Amino acid sequence: MPSYCIANIEVHTPDIYDSYRRQTAGTLPKFGGRFLVRGGVTEVAEGSWQPARLVVIEFPSMDDLQAWYRSPEYQAIVRGRREGARSDVVFVEGFAP
Repeated sequence: MPSYCIANIEVHTPDIYDSYRRQTAGTLPKFGGRFLVRGGVTEVAEGSWQPARLVVIEFPSMDDLQAWYRSPEYQAIVRGRREGARSDVVFVEGFAP
């Protein structure tokens, strides 16, 4: 069942975050991951949520997503996101009709 990594990222140190951002795509193919949303314009339809930068990455399964997140490849770069931005990250299992 597809699963998603959803992140709301508030960048405070662009040069550090940009280094992380440039490297992230290279860590995804091994785990079947692909970006569905990577920044872009957001429009709040209801409520008071004001997302900063939304990122959605799709994986074939929750196991693949977790394997990517824990992988040496991703762990080697994740510090750049943590140091260059404040972020909220959730993993969500998709729906199989």
